[in-house]
Amino acid sequence: MTKYLFMLSIAAVMFVACGGDNGSSANDDEIDSSSSSAIQSSSSDVKYSSSAKESSSSSEARSSSSSAKSSSSSSVILSSSSEGSSSSAKSSSSVASSSSAKSSSSTAKSSSSVASSSSAKSSSSSVKISSSSEYVPFDHSKFLESSKYNGGAYKQFTDERNGRSYYYITITGKDTSGKANTVTVMAENLNIGEMVRGRKNQEDDTKIERYCYDNDTTYCDKYGGLYQWAEMMALPSECNTKSCADLIKEKHQGICPTGWRLQTYNDMYTIVNADGNNHGIKGVRSEYRFSGYNTTGYSLVGAGYLFNQSFRNVNTGTYWYYPEELNIETVRSSFSASTSTILEFDNVLKTQGFSVRCVMVE
Repeated sequence: MTKYLFMLSIAAVMFVACGGDNGSSANDDEIDSSSSSAIQSSSSDVKYSSSAKESSSSSEARSSSSSAKSSSSSSVILSSSSEGSSSSAKSSSSVASSSSAKSSSSTAKSSSSVASSSSAKSSSSSVKISSSSEYVPFDHSKFLESSKYNGGAYKQFTDERNGRSYYYITITGKDTSGKANTVTVMAENLNIGEMVRGRKNQEDDTKIERYCYDNDTTYCDKYGGLYQWAEMMALPSECNTKSCADLIKEKHQGICPTGWRLQTYNDMYTIVNADGNNHGIKGVRSEYRFSGYNTTGYSLVGAGYLFNQSFRNVNTGTYWYYPEELNIETVRSSFSASTSTILEFDNVLKTQGFSVRCVMVE
């Protein structure tokens, strides 16, 4: 009996060890699930790691490529990478990471490119502005052109005070007494001195001052300076409001260069009555924008003038003083408009701003 019970106990133990279907499948499932999960997790980690490496490698390669390609080309590369990694969510995540890095790189490059492009454009713009602001000196030979001039050749003289060169010419004609007279005169208006604005008087007696039409020095380059009477005469500025007749010389140099003197009325009369000039004052005016024939070669230009502190009539009129005095505040001057047919005169204040011509001292 005891032996029988012992055998029965052994059988029971063996049954328990083998277990039922439920217990076995439950344990196996748990083990398999745990094992499978561990393997899957391990495999997944490996795949993600591999994908990350590929992403890192791809990002580096693309980043290098991005520096040589445009941002639109980078977009194509990103799209291709995204398609190739659509097989797994983790790989897709890796691509997204790569795409983010690429996008960041592309953004930086785009920003850098824009900044560089903007800088280049700004530099180019600066050059254009600089280029457009550069003034090209006027070609004064344009004033000399004439289809009717048959006189002698123009010569040039350089004023050592400022390096300015002037064309000049010798004109022969009849003076106020009807006698033959020869005048060697500048064929351009004088341009010397420091510019002061039109609302101010030229009253600094330590230097030569000039007006430029519209307070623009390019007009001085083209048409010469404009001067008050005392400035032209190189006399104290107070001579504009008082008589200085006792200071006027026969061949008054004024602000003309050494070896030259101010043009007188007798000089101007000789020029208008030059040999071969049948056109009067029109034969004295330049053909260039001043409706003249310039048969004398004198090349009078429409320099405009300053009248009562207002600039007037550039290209259509010009005034000039003579080195003489009528009374305390007025002097005789001549003027010509583009429509004038005779040499005209006017008595004006000494404080107006007019053109100056110089004649060589014989």
